[in-house]
Amino acid sequence: MTGTAATSQPAPAREPHARLERRRRPVFVLGCHRSGTNLLYDTLLSAGGFAVYRGYLPVYESLLPHFGSLANRRNREKTVATWIRSKGFPRCGLETEPLTSKLLTECRSGGDFICMVMEAIAEQQGVQRWAVYDPDNVLHLDQIRREIPGALFVHIIRDGRDIALSLMKMKGFRPFPWSRRSRGLLETALYWRWMVCHGRQSGSRFPNDYLEVHYEELVTQPRTVLARLGQFLEHDLDYDRIQRVGLGRLRESNSSFLGEADSAQNPVNRWKERLSPPQVAELEASIGATLEEFGYPLVVNPEQRHVRFSTKCLAALYPSFLNSKQWIKVNTPIGRLSNLSALEVQPSAADAE
Repeated sequence: MTGTAATSQPAPAREPHARLERRRRPVFVLGCHRSGTNLLYDTLLSAGGFAVYRGYLPVYESLLPHFGSLANRRNREKTVATWIRSKGFPRCGLETEPLTSKLLTECRSGGDFICMVMEAIAEQQGVQRWAVYDPDNVLHLDQIRREIPGALFVHIIRDGRDIALSLMKMKGFRPFPWSRRSRGLLETALYWRWMVCHGRQSGSRFPNDYLEVHYEELVTQPRTVLARLGQFLEHDLDYDRIQRVGLGRLRESNSSFLGEADSAQNPVNRWKERLSPPQVAELEASIGATLEEFGYPLVVNPEQRHVRFSTKCLAALYPSFLNSKQWIKVNTPIGRLSNLSALEVQPSAADAE
């Protein structure tokens, strides 16, 4: 990664979160895009007891690749200056000082950055716990675990056929630049497979601190899911209180089908109505094993799942392509090209001159 050489003294030691009581440990909500990460995160915040920050902290996926290791003072300065100008910073409700001073003096890793920001918000709000959401953190579980020992991870999973449909509707995942649009649905489904398998593989290394939640069950059986999740987090997730408070996505949907008649009424299994039989057959032929592994039954008979040679090649090569792309982004200077648009950075005074 760029800028890995440290240029300042080690930061003061901070108490590991692993020593905290479980009911006070930080929580990471993650999963493939369009899986319901926002919904689940706002559900936790609405329960009370968590610091309320409805902003975005894409530290591992955007800031670190773009600016390099935070062990380097120059990288820290650039990272902090950029985040302070992002749309998310005003939402934290903190004064620029002393937060920036603390980040510049003590921060040495992405985990430090997130902890310092969220702990400052929690202290200001008088609560002892915080949670963050970022779908892409599903790709960085191992690093987060190393840098924030004791963190708890909630991986929300949704049917890959609905994910492919929703992401294609939002144009939120760009397949190969040379791909025809008709092939994008399959590539998006393969992206879902890569994401959820990545999360489960990493989470299996610390099963006591990793939990999977299904979007479909959260929507249709919320009390049951919240009871299980509350036990895992050791947090009171009272359904009636959550509905009464109703922060964020509990009140305002971010459905990719917003404005259509069934956008709110039928968020589950939308693919059954909107994908053609050939599309379903191709998806199940390519990601069927993963769908079944995560508890989603297939509807196309095996003999009807005809797979073209080109589809087989794509399904076989795509994980390696995505892994290589991610490794290059995180471990080479090419990461400096990482897109920061998700931060919605506001122009500085210098930019305006």
